[in-house]
Amino acid sequence: MIVVGIDEVGRGCWAGPLVAGAVILPTKLEIDDASVRLRDSKQLSRKQREATAQWLYNHALAIGLGWVWPNEIDEHGLTWAVRSAMARALNEVVVDYDDVIIDGNINYLADNPRAHAIVRADSSVPAVSAASIVAKVARDTYMSELDESYDGYGFNTHVGYGTAAHIASLKALGVSDIHRRSYKPIRKFMS
Repeated sequence: MIVVGIDEVGRGCWAGPLVAGAVILPTKLEIDDASVRLRDSKQLSRKQREATAQWLYNHALAIGLGWVWPNEIDEHGLTWAVRSAMARALNEVVVDYDDVIIDGNINYLADNPRAHAIVRADSSVPAVSAASIVAKVARDTYMSELDESYDGYGFNTHVGYGTAAHIASLKALGVSDIHRRSYKPIRKFMS
């Protein structure tokens, strides 16, 4: 059975895109690289995530990424954004598959009869762990690159999450065009 694992990252971020990953792993999974760790991306160091993502790009049967931008999140809401990111990621998968497993308790792709949600699948289903990792690395890399254009915001360290450093930068610099203006903490800095 060929399984597509899907997970998203950046749902709670105050700035930047929400990104979903979709991954099909090789049917016979053999990992001989000690630096590769297939588990929830939050359980890995940045170095481990990056090494594992590189391994996945070299070995996975398919990888798709779905990006939803802050203005889309503001216009359509978070539920629409998660659904759209997952659908966009799945649309990039060009290999035939039998099953789609989504991390969580909501099947955001309910119109796809092969899709279903599993709570904590990012820790128990290797393809979902892989999706979590590639999405996290892609989003973190993008946010680090944005740091060069948005000097002083510290996107390379907090990657858009609501940390103390991010709050300090918002107080000093105000809201940028990549902030999610519909989010309550950001609205506070706009008034």
